Amino acid sequence: MATFKIPQMMTYVDDNYDEIRDAVRKLCSRFGGEYWREMDRERRYPTDFVSALTDSGFLSVLIPEEYGGAGLELSAASAILEEIHRSGGNGGACHAQMYTMGTLLRHGSAEQKENFLPKIATGDLRLQAFGVTEPTSGTDTTRITTFARRAGKEYIVSGQKIWTSRAEHSDLMILLARTEKREDVVKPSRGLSVFLIDMREALKRGMSIRPIRTMLNHSTTEVFFDEVPIPSDCLIGEEGKGFTYIMDGMNAERALIASECIGDGRFFIDRAAKYATDRSVFGRSIGQNQGVQFPIARAHIEIEAAAEMVKKSVALFDAGKPCGSEVNMAKMLASEASWRAADTCVQVHGGFGFAEEYDIERKFRETRLYQVAPISTNLILSHVATHVLGMPKSF
Repeated sequence: MATFKIPQMMTYVDDNYDEIRDAVRKLCSRFGGEYWREMDRERRYPTDFVSALTDSGFLSVLIPEEYGGAGLELSAASAILEEIHRSGGNGGACHAQMYTMGTLLRHGSAEQKENFLPKIATGDLRLQAFGVTEPTSGTDTTRITTFARRAGKEYIVSGQKIWTSRAEHSDLMILLARTEKREDVVKPSRGLSVFLIDMREALKRGMSIRPIRTMLNHSTTEVFFDEVPIPSDCLIGEEGKGFTYIMDGMNAERALIASECIGDGRFFIDRAAKYATDRSVFGRSIGQNQGVQFPIARAHIEIEAAAEMVKKSVALFDAGKPCGSEVNMAKMLASEASWRAADTCVQVHGGFGFAEEYDIERKFRETRLYQVAPISTNLILSHVATHVLGMPKSF
């Protein structure tokens, strides 16, 4: 079957990307509910789906044309992930390539881009792993302790990362590590450096991966570094400035996950509205009952409002403007709206909402994750209170 290829010079009158959205829906129709149920049931990585996205050019939309990508903006990636989730799929298997890309694109050397981006674009290499979070630091990134010490032409890495999803299915990792101890720097955010690690080599030299089984099929892991030597040219940008570099990836991550939540919300609303219309109890459609119809309408309104915030945050990111507060607000609104839509959808379906074959219980579990990751709702509220409203810090 022929696959859709994103034209290198495609231009758009608006930012809705209707042609891309349509192509994504057609691709997703080849991977229906039974495919995702099988992946979920067996905790398997959806290799065929990721390969199809790669072959169609959807995973390389952010890579510049000179390196084999489409050279589009984050808004295009947002549209792709939204449609995957609205179609009942899960972009969590591969979305990291889109948001980790920003660190390499904006701060990598010309040689790093030339060496890696063309192979990432073709799928010969996968950049899916983002090594930031640690067991003892949580969301307080400045307190990570994984350390990379300079030793001649190498760095020696020791430490541990957790919730590093897709590490077993990635060739490369964007790693954040300390190159100076926290107590030795003027600001806590100093002394952090970013590395682009070839995991295939690191696994031979002291790195190990331990899968973590969770309530959903997210291929997440712990990664251990036991005196792992890596070449000094793995360093992205300047040593000690990694915290600033990594924020580009984090802002993109939050905006794109918010887009996935919009897709999830629309999936649940589509299913709930159709079921309520078609299901007849006591001689009438249950959708005629305001007690059924109003919660679905409310869920739709909340998703549409959240979608506007997502659109605003992505537009700011694409324009190169400060967007930290906006992407956080978008992620919070979208994750909460998608969760309420999920709860409504289950309630409308009654017992059938818990049946595997309807795909609702799987998506219900998947969308719940995003009120916790990649940043929790409470941390977003704290950020807005202090950085937007000027209130005193609570910690």
